[in-house]
Amino acid sequence: MVGSGELLVILVVILILFGGKKLPEFAQSLGKGIREFKKACYGEEEIQEKKEESSIDKQLTKQTTHPPADSL
Repeated sequence: MVGSGELLVILVVILILFGGKKLPEFAQSLGKGIREFKKACYGEEEIQEKKEESSIDKQLTKQTTHPPADSL
């Protein structure tokens, strides 16, 4: 496994090699590639269903974790 120190060294080397301006572009293209890969593997319908399920889960956790303002 990669430890936190090793991960930090890797990130510093990447920052030195690519520079600060190229990293956001690289991260954006990496994200697009991952989304396209998921679409190709699972199909777009399953990904959409997972997004809907996660948004419902988020709504439920928001409702259960925050007490109403009247009770304060």
